[in-house]
Amino acid sequence: MGQEKNPRRAAENEALATSRMLKVSPQKLNLVAQLIRRKPVGKALADLTFSKKRIAGDVKKTLQSAIANAENNHGLDVDDLVVAEAWVGKNLTLKRGSPRARGRYGKILKPFAQITIKVRQVEEQA
Repeated sequence: MGQEKNPRRAAENEALATSRMLKVSPQKLNLVAQLIRRKPVGKALADLTFSKKRIAGDVKKTLQSAIANAENNHGLDVDDLVVAEAWVGKNLTLKRGSPRARGRYGKILKPFAQITIKVRQVEEQA
């Protein structure tokens, strides 16, 4: 009876978190995402805490959400988590403008972006 359960988008040892509508261009957001890729979550959180980029706070909240998802929803050990992937996508773009000389119009694009962070549990190697 009822619908079948949707398959998971991540493996059994992975967890996801997504933030949408971040007021930053995808190019600038990708610079922050590069800071945390393939790092242990403790080191990634420390890097985001002390980063001077404005959007690093929002990325840190997304990473903390992914860690909480891994711990509470999937029963993974927080100490063994690594940021497996962090990918950035485009979202909507507000079109604004300003009048220019000789009847022309200057286009101003205000882009939004989104980020998805996937954390994975890896076993400690001695």
